Order: sequence, then C-alpha cells, then structure tokens
Amino acid sequence: MNKFTNRKEYISKLLAYKDKDLIKVISGLRRSGKSTLLELYREQLKKLGIGKKQIQFYNFELPENYLNKTWSDIYFEIKEKLHPEKPNYIFLDEVQNIESFEKLVDGLFASEHTDVYITGSNAFLLSSELATLLSGRYIEISILPFSFKEYLIARNIDLSNEYLNYEALFFDYINETSLPKGVELRDGGFDKIYEYLEAIYTTIIEKDITQRHQINNKRAFSNVVKFVASNIGNSLSPNNISKALKQDGQSIHHTTVENYLEYLTSSFVLYKVNRFDLKGKKQLATQEKYYLVDAGLLNVLAGKERTTDRGHILENVVYLELLRRGNKIWIGITRNNEVDFVCKTPMGDIEYYQVAWQMTNDSTVEREFGALEKITDNYPKYLLTTDSFTQNRSGVKHLNIFNWLLDTKGKQH
Repeated sequence: MNKFTNRKEYISKLLAYKDKDLIKVISGLRRSGKSTLLELYREQLKKLGIGKKQIQFYNFELPENYLNKTWSDIYFEIKEKLHPEKPNYIFLDEVQNIESFEKLVDGLFASEHTDVYITGSNAFLLSSELATLLSGRYIEISILPFSFKEYLIARNIDLSNEYLNYEALFFDYINETSLPKGVELRDGGFDKIYEYLEAIYTTIIEKDITQRHQINNKRAFSNVVKFVASNIGNSLSPNNISKALKQDGQSIHHTTVENYLEYLTSSFVLYKVNRFDLKGKKQLATQEKYYLVDAGLLNVLAGKERTTDRGHILENVVYLELLRRGNKIWIGITRNNEVDFVCKTPMGDIEYYQVAWQMTNDSTVEREFGALEKITDNYPKYLLTTDSFTQNRSGVKHLNIFNWLLDTKGKQH
C-alpha cells in the first residue's frame, strides 16, 4: 500500500497557505498521520523546485534532537542553516517536547524568509500561552484518521466497481481501525491491529495525560474512559457520569470527571459536541455528547463488552465526516425533539442531519423523518441510513450513508 495515496485534502490546504504569513499548526491524535503528511508536503515542495537546503525538518519525538538543548540552542542551529535570499521551510514535529517551545516558534516566525510548520499531539500546543503569543498569526489544520473513502483507497479497493459490498467493508472499517498505520497491519490479522491500538492508547494515557496532569488514581480514570466509550452518542454530563459510577460502587467527584474529559478531548481521543437550542438560538452548557476519534478504539476502551449500538457508531462516523468537511457541529434541541446534528458549513449555511441504521418499520420512519420535519425553517435536511432504497419525504432528503461518505466534494445536494 502506498501511504501517499491519501490525504489530498490536507495537502491542498497546506499548499493554499504556503508562503502566507501564518504559522501552520497541524494538530491531531498521535499516529493519525501528521508526520506522513509533512513528509508528503515536503515532496510536493521539492516538485515545485524548492531546493533541499531550503527545507529543514526536526523530529522532536527523538530525544537526540532536543536533549540537553535549550530552545535557543535549537533556534540558532536552525538560523545558521537558513538560506539568506530564498524562502526557507521549517518543520518542527511534536514541538511540545521542547521547553519554552513557543519562544522558538515565535523567533523563527519573526525571521526573514521563513515559512514555519509545527505539529503536536495535544491541544496544549495551542494552549493559552502559545495562542496568546501567536494570536491571529497561525492557522490550525486538524488532522483526523482515514475517512471511509480514504480507508477503502488505502486497501486498494476499486471504488468504480458497482457491486462492492459496502456494508461488509464498513464493518471492517469500524471494527478494526481508521488509523493509517493500523490499516497497514490488516494482513497480520486482528490481533496485530488490537496490539497497535492498545500501544497508542497507552502512550496517550501515559505521556499526554497521566504524567502531564499527575493522575494518581489510574483506576478511576480508566473507569471514566470506559463509561464514556460505552455511551458514545448518549447525552452525558460530569454529574451523571459521577452518579452512574457511584451506583457501581466507585466514588469519583464530578469535577474530577470533568477534568478527565477535558484531558481526553485535549488529546483528541474524544470530541465533545454541545447541544443547541433551536428555538432560543443559543448553545446549552449541559448534557453534551462525546464521539470517539476512531471507532476501532472501542475494542480497547470498552473491551469485550463493546456494546455501543451500531446506530451510535454510524452517528460517530457521520460526526467525524462532517468535521472533515469543515463544519461546526451541534446537537439540535427543540422543546420535545432532538436532531442528531446541526451544522454550520464552511460557507456559513445551516444544514440538519439525522442518522439511523435502517428504516426497519413504520415507527422508525416516523421517528427519524419526524425529527427533521418538526423543524420549520427552509435549511437543507438530510436523513442518512444504510438503506439501499431511499425515499425523500416532505423536503427531507433521504440518502444512502455509503454514497454520502464516498462523495468527496460533500455535494450532498
């Protein structure tokens, strides 16, 4: 498999910001493909005629690149190699490993003829100090694991074959993993993928969370993770998680739960979606929903009792796809009704999405269409299901989820 078959959207984004006076910050889960993306982008730069000497790449996952060095040592080392007349492209991978890295980034950004690219595996990279220091001078490109389409391309599946069994491929996608390297391990069987996911998760927990935040009660932390993973797509609050765990004989204070959730979203393991009151036009501060960066991680987080129903997993995949397509996303609430997703598109338009596995009977049809039909404005409304035959109803467009996922342009209209 050629690891460079994919990620076109991200590459074109980077090319669009090339030589613009902005620091390019590439964020995302560990092993979601940030380093590969930079490698790919550097190849593109070479194709555009940029000389090797104009490109500097530092991988700060490797201790030899930063041990016993201060940020200023690294700064002057890079400075020394800059080409004085031509543009220089500087890549700092996992830059958060350097103490006072923001000074390094800021210093390089202020230098003549430099275009700076940085990556990091947790949102602390853009935590208050750096964001304040760089305010208005950076653009964040958030990278996600493979979409369903990228996954199929990575597996060399011929998408022009109209007899493909998308449902079977989709089950592979959600039961195995969407992480690029994990897909490469498929030939070794499921155990290899499981070990890989377990190793990534352990690294995230150890390096990005427990060490950084000095979490001593690892059991409490793991119970919270397990609970949220088993409740993907359900409304949750630190309070009701704390209560549910108490009934289970584990006492964890709701502020502790809140902190744990914050660490998990900062490490891009979980994504939090707020509710939006469609009547009062305001975001609500309680009962959020959480989605997982990769459905395959459920095997590690929820273990053998992976009970999350397939409707919620489908919802999880749709959420990530809407995110990839540049939407801002909420859960829509009216007085006696909930819509899975309310989106503000990159163009600033509003769209509504309802997700269900299948239109099995009349009551499912009524419930799913009804949720959208009760919204009286004229914005586009979509119902996404795995049904092969779809029927629109009173302005609601019913689409087959696999067709929707494979539609790269997001031309759902």
